[in-house]
Amino acid sequence: MATFLQQLVNGLTLGCIYALVALGYTLVYGILELINFAHGDLVMLGALLSLSLMRLFLDWGIPLPGAVALALAGAMAGCVGVGLLLERLAYRPLRQAPKLAPLITAIGLSMTLEQGAALIWGRDYLAFPDLGLSHSWVFGGIVVTAIQGVIGGGTLLLLTVLLWIIHRSSLGRAMRATAQNPVAAQLLGVDTDRSIALAFVIGAALAAVAGLMVGAYYQVGHYTMGFMLGLKAFTAAVLGGIGNLQGAVLGGLVLGLLEALGAGYLGDWTHNVFGSNYKDVFAFALLIAVLIFHPSGLLGRHAPEKV
Repeated sequence: MATFLQQLVNGLTLGCIYALVALGYTLVYGILELINFAHGDLVMLGALLSLSLMRLFLDWGIPLPGAVALALAGAMAGCVGVGLLLERLAYRPLRQAPKLAPLITAIGLSMTLEQGAALIWGRDYLAFPDLGLSHSWVFGGIVVTAIQGVIGGGTLLLLTVLLWIIHRSSLGRAMRATAQNPVAAQLLGVDTDRSIALAFVIGAALAAVAGLMVGAYYQVGHYTMGFMLGLKAFTAAVLGGIGNLQGAVLGGLVLGLLEALGAGYLGDWTHNVFGSNYKDVFAFALLIAVLIFHPSGLLGRHAPEKV
């Protein structure tokens, strides 16, 4: 029982990471119906920027909490800048193009960001600075680490803030109007370009936070770390109902639990012939099943809940 609950905790932590990244996919898709496959690489960029900035600030003698806060702020600024650049130069000119054009562009941008990161940070794995979150608590044989608590609490806080922005603020109303009918929104005085850019800004900021969390959790950074993470977060968004914020979180949690529990028990049943090395199979098998049997996702894609 303790082993099951431990895997449950680990799965929820992994699910929170997927959920945070999936929110970025969902925001952009909710407005443009565009799958921004470069979003996972923004997570990678956020992780590597955080890593470099933390090292720099720690070398300057700034205490660890201040160094982490400044590094996160710098990573968010960097990711937002890159996200806006991608939207303005790559996606905006293709809004009236066939849907295949921005999709191929997104894949190309993903490769460009990866190789650009490889030129800047190199192709070796980089050790992430210790954030002092290795402390753990034991509850009935279940170990919960401080970083797991930060990831879970941070995801819940960010989702709450995001829902407030989307459903209670004037900026959120403009984004929802743009998602529903951009032409009608323009006639009513909504700056649709600004609303779309705001979706990229929020998504990129969330990607930076997710990058810091992933780096701190796994204690490593690499220029390819966003590729598989992005694909799994996309799977989570589809699972929950892409375009639905709550669905993105639910899909991330379900996917994280499926990976943790499935890989653990499959490894036990097959005497470790299968297991953690095959956990990616669970994610993409689930994606195929959802697309075949329930393409609208667990919570559906109701128009009022697009973003």
